[in-house]
Amino acid sequence: MEGVPVSHDDGTAELVLRSRRVITPEGTRAASVAVTAGKITAVRAHDAEVPAGARLEDFGDDVLLSGLVDTHVHVNDPGRTEWEGFWTATRAAAAGGITTLVDMPLNSLPPTTTVGHLRTKQDVARSRAHVDVGFWGGALPGNVKDLRPLHDAGVFGFKAFLSPSGVDEFPELDQDQLARSLAEIAGFGGLLIVHAEDPHHLAAAPQMDGGKAVAYATFLASRPRDAENTAVAHLVALAERLDARVHVLHLSSSDALPLIAAAKRRGVRVTAETCPHYLTLTAEEVPDGASEFKCCPPIREAANQDLLWQALADGTIDCVVTDHSPSTADLKTDDFATAWGGISGLQLSLPAVWTEARRRGHTLEDVVRWMSTRTARLVGLDDRKGAIEAGRDADFAVLAPDETFTVDPAALQHRNRVTAYAGKTLHGVVRSTWLRGRRVMSEGAFTDPAGHLLTRHPREEDPIT
Repeated sequence: MEGVPVSHDDGTAELVLRSRRVITPEGTRAASVAVTAGKITAVRAHDAEVPAGARLEDFGDDVLLSGLVDTHVHVNDPGRTEWEGFWTATRAAAAGGITTLVDMPLNSLPPTTTVGHLRTKQDVARSRAHVDVGFWGGALPGNVKDLRPLHDAGVFGFKAFLSPSGVDEFPELDQDQLARSLAEIAGFGGLLIVHAEDPHHLAAAPQMDGGKAVAYATFLASRPRDAENTAVAHLVALAERLDARVHVLHLSSSDALPLIAAAKRRGVRVTAETCPHYLTLTAEEVPDGASEFKCCPPIREAANQDLLWQALADGTIDCVVTDHSPSTADLKTDDFATAWGGISGLQLSLPAVWTEARRRGHTLEDVVRWMSTRTARLVGLDDRKGAIEAGRDADFAVLAPDETFTVDPAALQHRNRVTAYAGKTLHGVVRSTWLRGRRVMSEGAFTDPAGHLLTRHPREEDPIT
């Protein structure tokens, strides 16, 4: 089956990528993908003639899929670069088939809460990005005046916490502050993305005793589902009242799913994401003291996980992102009360999700929809990213979906090689990753940084020079 080329395609492609399994919006098929000047110009029949002068790359039975778009990444650069940085984070992304990431506004110093701070982060990222990078802004108490300027400067939306973030420079919003920020954001058509845990429910939950090592079961009880459920309910009600667009970050409580589904049916502009660790790891398997599994909201029970998968299948949950939130190894103590809460997942997100998805009867097409197409749509990049079709950026991952590997922390590109997936056998080896028609990772080897800094305004892309 032959795709429809864009109008400027005259059969003089510079590059042709060929596979017997190409995942396109119309399904998986044998195809040849023509690329010119970093854009996909046509998706042709597998045996289509290669234009004179074009280079052919034939991947055989390996799957050619659109590069993943990860919209929830904590790069922590500058200020906490010992935790992570643009160089290491974007190499890990490329190693995992991710070609675009959007950086969260906190854990760096400064946080992305003013235009000046945004420019600081862009300056740091400019020469270090191996994949394309965009930025979220932050909504804090007292910075309502900064939201529109940040929007105009090209951030993709605004991150807010409803409970303490874990870092002093990024405080949470109370309900009145949330309403003021969301009203401002709705006024210019922006997007608010929310860490939804209610602080009152967290305060009422069983508290952890910092005087002794806390077991996982105790930590889990301290972050109850009711905290998520209540926060999501408040957020949905406010979005409905203001006709605002909101997105629920890293949903872990399946109890909130009926609320989100009902809101969507009423036309509330709410979307939701979950993460690989909620879909592939369970509370029952977390050993006491293994704080590489600690994150907030927490990894919950297997029965809860089953319902998250059902919600992905029926569209209640829109997408899957990593919430890559690293720290130095010394902050991952063996005490769940004091350990840093965050899971590093950039390099392993695709194989982790694919391993569990295939076990549950889902397809790679489903995974691409959750981790590329819908994430690109979330941030308004769906005219450039998220699918193999004419007119989009030539961003690809080449995957051997049936090949397995055992996770070795020493093989990770993250700055601090702490992982909850250590020793696990996963399906799906990323052979190579391509950014605008350039191979930026191949069999674990990387080119020099080639990423662009992205904004909501396509003409303002900032290529690495």
